[in-house]
Amino acid sequence: MEEVNDKVSFPEEENKILEYWDEIKAFETSVKKSEGRPVFTFYDGPPFATGMPHYGHILAGTIKDTVTRFAHQTGHYVERRWGWDCHGLPVEYEIEQSLGIKGRDDILAMGIDKYNAECRAIVMRYSHDWKRVVRRLARWIDMENDYKTLQPSYMESVWWVFNELFKKGLVYRGFKVMPYSTACGTGLSNFEANLNYKEVSDPSVTVTLPLVDEPEVQFLAWTTTPWTLPSNLGLCVNPNMDYARFREVASGKVYIAAVSRIPTLYKKPEEYEILKTMKGTELAGIKYIPLFPYFKELGERENGAFRVLVDDYVTEDSGTGVVHQAPAFGEDDLRVCLKAGVVRKGEQPACPIDANGRFTDQVGEFAGLYIKDADKKIQADLKKRERLFSAGSIVHSYPFCWRSETPLIYRTIPSWFVKVEEIKAKIIECNTQTSWVPAFVQEKRFANWLADARDWAVSRDRFWGTPMPLWCSEDFEEVVCIGSVEQLFELSGVRVEDLHRESIDHITIPSKQGKGVLKRVEQVFDCWFESGSMPYAQQHYPFENKEKFEGGFPADFIAEGLDQTRGWFYTLMVLSTALFDKPAFKNLICNGLVLAEDGKKMSKRLKNYPDPEVVVSEHGADALRLYLINSPAVRAEPLKFSEAGVKQVVKDVFLPWYNAYRFFYQAVMRYQKATGTQFVSIGKDHFVASSNIFDQWVQASCASLLQFVTAEMHAYKLYTVVPRLVRFIEELTNWYVRLNRSRLKGEGGPEDAVTAISVLFEVLLTLSKAMGPFTPFFAELLYRNLRRLLPEGGEDSVHYCMFPEPSLNAMDPRMETKIARMQKVILQGRLVRDKVNVPLRVPLPWVEIIHSDSEYLADINECRAYIESELNVREVRTRVDAGGVVKLSAVADMKLLGQRLGKAVKGLPALIKALDDETLRAALKDGFLQVGEHKLTTDEVKIGRELAVAPEKGVRTESYEEVLLLVNTEVPPELAADGIVRDLNGRVMKLRKKAGMNVLDKVEIFLGSPCKQLHTIVSERQDILREGNGAVLPIEHLPSYASIVIREKDKMRVGAKDEAVEIVIARAQLHAPTAPQNVQTALAQLDLATTLSTIEANGGKLVVEAIELSLGVDLFASVEDALAKGGAAAQ
Repeated sequence: MEEVNDKVSFPEEENKILEYWDEIKAFETSVKKSEGRPVFTFYDGPPFATGMPHYGHILAGTIKDTVTRFAHQTGHYVERRWGWDCHGLPVEYEIEQSLGIKGRDDILAMGIDKYNAECRAIVMRYSHDWKRVVRRLARWIDMENDYKTLQPSYMESVWWVFNELFKKGLVYRGFKVMPYSTACGTGLSNFEANLNYKEVSDPSVTVTLPLVDEPEVQFLAWTTTPWTLPSNLGLCVNPNMDYARFREVASGKVYIAAVSRIPTLYKKPEEYEILKTMKGTELAGIKYIPLFPYFKELGERENGAFRVLVDDYVTEDSGTGVVHQAPAFGEDDLRVCLKAGVVRKGEQPACPIDANGRFTDQVGEFAGLYIKDADKKIQADLKKRERLFSAGSIVHSYPFCWRSETPLIYRTIPSWFVKVEEIKAKIIECNTQTSWVPAFVQEKRFANWLADARDWAVSRDRFWGTPMPLWCSEDFEEVVCIGSVEQLFELSGVRVEDLHRESIDHITIPSKQGKGVLKRVEQVFDCWFESGSMPYAQQHYPFENKEKFEGGFPADFIAEGLDQTRGWFYTLMVLSTALFDKPAFKNLICNGLVLAEDGKKMSKRLKNYPDPEVVVSEHGADALRLYLINSPAVRAEPLKFSEAGVKQVVKDVFLPWYNAYRFFYQAVMRYQKATGTQFVSIGKDHFVASSNIFDQWVQASCASLLQFVTAEMHAYKLYTVVPRLVRFIEELTNWYVRLNRSRLKGEGGPEDAVTAISVLFEVLLTLSKAMGPFTPFFAELLYRNLRRLLPEGGEDSVHYCMFPEPSLNAMDPRMETKIARMQKVILQGRLVRDKVNVPLRVPLPWVEIIHSDSEYLADINECRAYIESELNVREVRTRVDAGGVVKLSAVADMKLLGQRLGKAVKGLPALIKALDDETLRAALKDGFLQVGEHKLTTDEVKIGRELAVAPEKGVRTESYEEVLLLVNTEVPPELAADGIVRDLNGRVMKLRKKAGMNVLDKVEIFLGSPCKQLHTIVSERQDILREGNGAVLPIEHLPSYASIVIREKDKMRVGAKDEAVEIVIARAQLHAPTAPQNVQTALAQLDLATTLSTIEANGGKLVVEAIELSLGVDLFASVEDALAKGGAAAQ
């Protein structure tokens, strides 16, 4: 084996492993080795390369890498291919910001070809940074043979997808009110609008609209979008609500509003008086004087504008009960106005704003103003003309553009739609065929979204994207949808190599209906349509890879963040259902969002999170990976990212794991030195036969761990798998290694040592393979060294190994139960010590475990020696609770009971407290109990135990599960003295560690203190000290020539006082107390172990500086030996 140093830098070791992987082409080789195995299909959602990877990407990437590595290690061929999202608003917005482009006209003036060339130039701006970060995080994925959504092959498959939908009658053109980004100049889909809601303050305005026939009576209408008032074409009331004419006392003016809303308009009831009430139906058709004259002609035609309409969407929740109708800017507004004939079918409603949200010349004095900037000017104008009843502000949740971070508006625009509503039932059925982790995202969030799904607007009035393959006549009555480059050539006679707008916009197709030529519509696809087409387009299906695609569809696995519920997950499901009546995937892991430590969204501007690359360089990629996949985020809950959390993973997991590995190395070296033979594991099929219960337990735990991980990983439950793996590492390091140190050191003889070392070897080797998917670097670090002990040498990389099968010989659930019971006793006993403030170094007389199950007590008795050692008690007692020994008591869990029973919980606590022993024992057996009319579980009623008779002085009790634990906390003087010696041993150990010494370094220890009691205690207990670090001698015996390694002064508790102490550790050497100084100086230069071997070979003699010395006469191996022979080391 290579040497395992006492200190380790995980980031440095990871970088060495990266170089090793590059050298052996580890990823490529692993894929090559797996060819011919069953295929495991994985789809990777494409990110944009216009920004740097953040923790959300790293989290999702780690989940993907973990699952695909596991799939590979369980005998599958897993193609892992990277993809890039290259089109759409993120790219266009970057270009428009950098070039100062203000709107559509600037782009057309610049030229689409030049604009798209600028977009193309930045698409891969950060691709090298992505590659660096992905590599550093040990994510194995092919980034060389990547797919890009801008590739002609990808775009052609997108055309094919759309054409298939078109042929099925699932595509139509229509006017629809849609979320619209004025910054980007395009409509968005409903799911895009739901990606980015913010709390904002908007105007809250109530305006007056006089009746044409009674100008002295005015409707009151409310809005939070004053900029839509110039486009007002109607008012809407609820036909079934109560409305009233009322007079404002102060002004004498008469208004109409909903009865229930009038009190909200005034501070006091006496400020108004009701004149007349009526139903909403009675107001229908009443004409009013418009706020502005801009669309007066629409009021003059049949079924014209500026009248009262009725619809039950109007509610009493807010406003006045009279809703202003601007059909160009509201979905309900358009629906109501279409039904009433105010807007005619196929007609564009009055819409006086341009593509970038600026008013046009249709509204004279506001022309050129951005709509939000016009709010105040519109209010001022209304106030001047006495048409403003009130103005204030309202804070509410409002959608923002997910890319430009500007407020969205809703506006009527012509769009091409996919008929999602028509196939909604099929989509919902396909969803039930998939498995999501966690399930609630599928069953609630996604299912609710599907239930309310609307037709999908897939067109965007933009430039950098896959152009829609629709060639239409001017009246849109003749429409040809193109499904391939070849079909376009056949119909147009033009063959193209690129499919972007600048390459195909000029192409025309002759009309078959005598309508001249058909021209391509100007729109491009929503980039979500492109990413939803990814399963087909990445393979250039159906033009290439037909058999390969169809053999691996649906995908076995996908994973992304919770925000993709209404994004990529949705579009994948819609398109696969429309195409094949299948879901696009079988299994999905949905992760939560990663937030800054303060719970806010991570922000580059605010710099409220640490740079991921800095975190990795400080703590290592494995630590970051494990922190992320062992967090609430794998349960789709938010994670408040903390670098301290990553550091804690290093401290709690990797350092103990490394130390166990290092201790194993030291044990092997010690064994080989002691026996003169190479260590070879005595395990057969990774199982070591042993009579030691801890050997049996750790192997059983390892086997059940493998069984659990395999089952849960096949169910994609990372949130159960990772905690179990971490717990096993903790149990291996903190229980097995720690409790078997003496055996591993060889103190039980070479046969026992080789057994213990073999067990630890097999477990560490198995664990390195099992942890490969989760902590790929550290697993490799261990495996590369451990494999040197394998007779056959092993694979070149742990990632070529299959996931280990659990050893059937090792499986032993009873042994796991036995040790778990022992561990619980120890942990509860330590808890009692903490409560009474008696440190673990102080021995206690006894503990007693009382239980009704004799098998439980037999388990404890078998582990008696370990409990005595771990709790530092002189005796472990057990007693059967056969009745009369323990009495039970019960307390209501008010939180659980309150959640279930509500107010009915009243009176239950007293009834529960009064339950007798017999009832409670029956409840423990049955799992429930009847209290009055309520059947309660033993979770809702906490049943405790205490001694039937009061315990003797100093005995503390602890009740847990079905156990009553008694701990005698009275410390007699002799045990207190043992505790002092144990404390001294611990201090020496810490000093050795502080001095950088290893366990093989021989030392001599000296103690100085004015406390005579301390010296007496130490002198009387040298046998205990020798079992630890060695004898401790008074400091006056410290030789003047001693080679001092470390010395330290401190305070130490002796009895009731803190006494001054000085501890000196000197390197062990030979002593010749009566020899001249030059002899002693020469002896100090000699290696003790080597020289003692020489002395033994020379019959106990050693010649130094021409003087012959005899061991045990005038030459001694320690100061203690010299003192024992009546001599003294030279002072």
